[in-house]
Amino acid sequence: MLLLLPLVVGLVALFWGRKALAPGQVWAALVGGELADNLRAVVLRVRLPRVVAAGLVGASLATAGAIFQGTFRNPLVDGRILGISPGAASGVALSLLAGLPEGALAGPAFAGGLTAALLVSLLGGALGGGVLVLVLSGVVVNSFFTSLVGITKYLADPHEILPAITHWLLGEVGRVRWAQVVPLAMACGPALLLALAFRWRFNLLTLADPEASSLGLSPRRARFLSLALGTWLTAAAVSLSGVVGWVGLVVPHAARALVGPDHARLIPAALGLGAAALILLDALAHTLLPFELPLGVVTGLVGGPAFVGLLLRRWRREGGWR
Repeated sequence: MLLLLPLVVGLVALFWGRKALAPGQVWAALVGGELADNLRAVVLRVRLPRVVAAGLVGASLATAGAIFQGTFRNPLVDGRILGISPGAASGVALSLLAGLPEGALAGPAFAGGLTAALLVSLLGGALGGGVLVLVLSGVVVNSFFTSLVGITKYLADPHEILPAITHWLLGEVGRVRWAQVVPLAMACGPALLLALAFRWRFNLLTLADPEASSLGLSPRRARFLSLALGTWLTAAAVSLSGVVGWVGLVVPHAARALVGPDHARLIPAALGLGAAALILLDALAHTLLPFELPLGVVTGLVGGPAFVGLLLRRWRREGGWR
């Protein structure tokens, strides 16, 4: 049911916008019925690619968050903590500082995210490859790339380049068209399928390393493969949408509250819930106020209180903190 939820929310988002459209008009645009050309263009060229992009970004970030939290046995881990999102942000900031157009930012963002993940892997591997070591390596890499973004903003032209960097760091999918959605789908689709196909392995990674080894799994190799898969998803999503926080942290917790900790059910639940949540939040971002709010701002406003609510729910259920 959660995998079908993005389809329902996406259909609602197609006629929910600045100009409300009747469901019949949206259906006519989708199936080629009689409809004015301008309304057909709004549905097929503006709203539909935006909905698909938001769904792909939300599914990728939430799935990556579930993978990271299970792999590192840490409920507070996501792409930002491990330095992947700041790495992608630094790639974009440096590219804008160098004069690259906004349409050519996907490659540098992806390269920055992969560079951050590689540094985490190399640093963590050199220090033993344990769970805590990898998380601490991510914190160090996160701090480095966050400082690099700050230096880039300090050096940027305050009239042209600095607003572009700031705007991208706040996150959005409002200006996305099919030319950007198709490469995103080609990047995220195989990674999401791999996450679904190998989701049972993440259960073994939640065990202690000796227990996982006794079941035929190489914990260190599986952990780095999981890190690569989560990085793939996070970097691909961030390369299109910018830095959209809280999705990779909150949605896996919400999915875990609904279906339990078994990754065979958690991964598809996080995928569907993440896609639906970001489609809904993006719809709110451009309809709540007379002007459009950055998507990253909306996810922060909603994600913080939602995370507190999940923590309080766990506290009441377990009778205190452990």
